[in-house]
Amino acid sequence: MTEQHSKARQVAEKAFDKTQASSAAGDRARDEVDAVTKARQEKTSRLREARLAMEAQNAADVSVRKT
Repeated sequence: MTEQHSKARQVAEKAFDKTQASSAAGDRARDEVDAVTKARQEKTSRLREARLAMEAQNAADVSVRKT
């Protein structure tokens, strides 16, 4: 059975649906940005660890050569 609603309610429901769709799109965009940010932070952390390990190895090599 199809319910008949007043014109004002129909307009309000359309506006609500539009707001909900916009909100959902915003949530998806925020989730995507958060995922990209997290991936960037993880990569930066891995690269920093690799750089520090390489610098420590280079420092150890230099000290071995000096002795």
